[in-house]
Amino acid sequence: MTSQPAMTTALTRWRHWRDDRRGVAAVEFAIVLPFMLALYIGGVELGDGMAIQLKVTDTAHIVADLTTQQTTSVTAANVQSILGASSATIAPYSSSNLVVTVSEVSTDASGAATVTWSQSLNGTKRSARQPMTLPASLAGQPNISLILGEVSYAYTPNLGYTITGTVMLTDSYYLFPRNSTSIACTDC
Repeated sequence: MTSQPAMTTALTRWRHWRDDRRGVAAVEFAIVLPFMLALYIGGVELGDGMAIQLKVTDTAHIVADLTTQQTTSVTAANVQSILGASSATIAPYSSSNLVVTVSEVSTDASGAATVTWSQSLNGTKRSARQPMTLPASLAGQPNISLILGEVSYAYTPNLGYTITGTVMLTDSYYLFPRNSTSIACTDC
C-alpha cells in the first residue's frame, strides 16, 4: 500500500506542473521579442531610406527647375550656386554622400540627343557631345533642348548596414527651358 500514495503524489505533482501557467507570459515574450525588434528596426530603416529617396527626387527636380528658370545663358558660377543649393534640399541628411549633375541635352534635326554642357557637384560632369538616350516620351523629337538634373546619394543604413551595405539612391529629371528654347553655359 505504500506504492499507492507515492503514485498518487507523483500524479498530483505532474498535474500541478502541467497546469502551472506562471511562466508562460515570460516564455512567449522571450520568443516574440527578437521578431518585434527586427520589425521595429526594419521599419525605422525603411522609413529613413524612403525619406532620403524622396529628398533625392526633390533635389533632381529642384536643380533642373532652377536651371530652366534662367534666361538664354548661365555661367559656371551660376550653375555651381544652383548645385550648391542642393545641400539645403537634402538636409538634414549629409550632403557629403550627394552627387548632383545638371546638363543641357539637345537633339539635332534627326532627333539624336547629345550633351551640350554639364556641371557637377561632388562628381564628374558629363562630356560635351556625349550621346544620350532620352526617355520614350521625349525620344526622337527634333531640335529641342532639355535640362537634365541627376542626383545620386550613397545611403548607408544606421543599423542594417551589415545586411544591405551602402545603397545607391538615384533619380533624374528632364525639363524644358522656360524662358528660351535653350540655355547656353558661357564658361562650362
